[in-house]
Amino acid sequence: MEQAVPAELLARYDSVGPRYTSYPTAVDFHSGYGDAEYRKSLAAANQLGAAPLSVYTHIPFCVERCWFCGCHTFATPRHEVVGPYLAHLEIEMARVCRLLPDRRKVAQYHLGGGTPTYLAPEELVHLVTAFQRHFQFLPDAERAIEVDPRVTTAAHVEALASVGFNRISMGVQDFDPDVQQAIGRVQPDAATANLVTCARGNGFAGVNLDLIYGLPRQTKASFARTVAQAIALGPDRVAVYSFAYLPNQRGHQRQIAAPAMPGRDEKFALLAIAREGFLTAGYQAIGMDHFALPTDELAVAQRQSRLQRNFMGYTVMAGADMIGFGVSAIGDVRGALVQDEKKLVHYYRMLDQGQLPVARGYQRTPDDEIRREVIHNLMCNFIVDRKTIEAKHGIVFGEYLRDSLAKLAPFVADGMCQIDDASVRAIGLGQVFVRNLAMCFDAHLATKLSAKDPVFSRTV
Repeated sequence: MEQAVPAELLARYDSVGPRYTSYPTAVDFHSGYGDAEYRKSLAAANQLGAAPLSVYTHIPFCVERCWFCGCHTFATPRHEVVGPYLAHLEIEMARVCRLLPDRRKVAQYHLGGGTPTYLAPEELVHLVTAFQRHFQFLPDAERAIEVDPRVTTAAHVEALASVGFNRISMGVQDFDPDVQQAIGRVQPDAATANLVTCARGNGFAGVNLDLIYGLPRQTKASFARTVAQAIALGPDRVAVYSFAYLPNQRGHQRQIAAPAMPGRDEKFALLAIAREGFLTAGYQAIGMDHFALPTDELAVAQRQSRLQRNFMGYTVMAGADMIGFGVSAIGDVRGALVQDEKKLVHYYRMLDQGQLPVARGYQRTPDDEIRREVIHNLMCNFIVDRKTIEAKHGIVFGEYLRDSLAKLAPFVADGMCQIDDASVRAIGLGQVFVRNLAMCFDAHLATKLSAKDPVFSRTV
C-alpha cells in the first residue's frame, strides 16, 4: 500500500455506501416508470441519429449458484430453459429496434449474467447473429463477455471469436482451495489457466480476471498467493471487488459461515495486498477496484482524464445511451435509468402482450445530472474539473454544491481530498476511499443509510 492506514482512520471511514454504477442508484428506481415512459425515452434517443449505443444483454442461467453471488441468476441444470429465453430476447430486441429507426450503431456490446456460457456455442452464435439483424456493430466495437472457466470450453471461445468478441472476463474470486470450498465454487487452477491460453490463441485483445477480497477463510498469506497467481497469468485488467455480504437480502449467502469472514482490519489488509501486488507488477490503479496494464486503453484514458463508467464497468467505448436486454437488465437512455422485469414469467408475459418488459426506472432531474457527473468523474478519474461542470450546467460550482464540499472537510484534513478553485481531487488514500468521497455529493443517500437493513455493501 502507498501508506499505512491508522486503525482510527479505517474505523471512521468503514461505512456502507453505493458502488455508484449509476446515479441515482438502483434503490431509487420505482414502478412509476414503465412501458410508456421507456417508449418516450427511446424516441428521444432516436433523435441523436448516428450517435453509437452501448448494449448489455443479460443471460441469467447458471448450473448452480455460488454462495457469494450478488447477481440476478436462476440456477438450473435444465438446459431447455434457454430456447424460450432466446426467443423472447429476440422479441425484445426487435421491439426496441423499431423504436430506434435512425439509431442502430453499437460501440459496446456486453454479455453478462449469470453465466453467458451456460449457452451452448451454437446458441451464442445464434444470439449474436439475431442481434446483428437489428443493430450494427461499429468496426472497432468492444464485444465483451463474462465467463465461468468451469463451464467455458474451447468451443465456446472459438464460437465467440467467430462472431467478433474481443474481450473476455473470467471469474476467479480466489485460487485458494479452502476459500473456494467456503464459497461453494471449486475451480481448478488449470481451468482458468487453460482458458486464458485459449482466449489468447483465438485473438482476444483483452483478457480480464475478477477477484474478490473479504471472502470467508481468506488470510493475508493465502490472498497474496492468489494475487501472485493472477499476475502470473498476465491479464490485461484485473478487478478486485469487495465482497458484498448482505445475507438479509441474498438468502443464499446465509450458507457462508459468518465467523469465517475476515474482520474489518484484515479485510482492508487484503485490499492492501492486492494493491501492492498489482502496482508492484506494473499495473495502474483504475478507479476504486480495478487494475490495468499501463498500455491498456483504460489506463491511457484515466491518465488523460477521459475514463468512463456504466453498468458494464469502466470503459472508453461507452455509447451516448445504453440499452439493456433480458430479465433484470438495466439501461440508461436519455437521462432515464430503466430496468427490465426480474421474474422470467413476468418478462415473458409482458413481451407476449406486446409491451416493453420494463419493471421500474428513474428519470433523472437536472440536479441528478450535475451530481451524477461529479460522482462519475471522481469514481473514474479521481478529479472533477469545476469549470467544465459550471460551463455545462450553468451553475457556480462552489455555491451550488456548497453543502457537499463542506462534507469533504474531514477528507481534506486527513489528506485524502484536495479542493481548490480549479478542481476537486481524490488524492492518496482518497483514491482507495473514493466511494466515501462520492457519497458527499449524493442527495438521495441519507434516507437509504437510515434503513433498518443495509441496502449497500461496506465501502472497505
